[in-house]
Amino acid sequence: MKGEDIELRKTSQNEDSKHYNNFQFIVNKLSKGLWMTFICIMMFIIVGAAILVYFFTGNRIGIKQTDITQMTPTQIQSIKAIGEWEFLTVYDEEIVDTVRTGFFGDDELVRIYYGTLRLGIDMNDVGNEWMKSKGDSVVVTLPEIKLLDEHFIDEARTVSFFESGTWNDETRQRLYLRAASQMKQRCMNKENVMSAKRNAVTQFGNFMRAMGFENVSIRFEK
Repeated sequence: MKGEDIELRKTSQNEDSKHYNNFQFIVNKLSKGLWMTFICIMMFIIVGAAILVYFFTGNRIGIKQTDITQMTPTQIQSIKAIGEWEFLTVYDEEIVDTVRTGFFGDDELVRIYYGTLRLGIDMNDVGNEWMKSKGDSVVVTLPEIKLLDEHFIDEARTVSFFESGTWNDETRQRLYLRAASQMKQRCMNKENVMSAKRNAVTQFGNFMRAMGFENVSIRFEK
């Protein structure tokens, strides 16, 4: 009986040892598999990060190059094609009269004229090098402020305030020209011209900044 117990005990120990060895083998296999999986995951992460850094760096360089604004001849020509650019509107009215002496008395004609004078620039008047750009900076040289329309009197609103006798078209035309001259003298003064220039600097400056320039300098021809 004792021999059988010893034999059974040895057999049990051998089986336990065999199971332990099998378990150790499986653990080793799993450990190697886990390590290989871990290494593969890390390699995938590293490669993926390198690809992201590459593309991110490339996009960033592209954006930096795009920030450098360069005006093409076509864009410059399109700005010139704007033509007249109004920066100040002045409303005026003038009373003009004339007297004609006659044998039986004097005839008088008094007329009231209304005008709308538009002050601004004509882009067709700019010089050959009116725009110079470098990087994010641009220098713009504009033509002098002028009266954009010489026919600023609203003849439909012109009325005769007082009229005695008979007057021909030639006399009325002379009154019209006198009224136009007085309006121009009154409205094209230094204060109004300076006001138009300030508006031009503001509006044209905003226009150029909208096109991508950060530093804008506006000048006027002398």
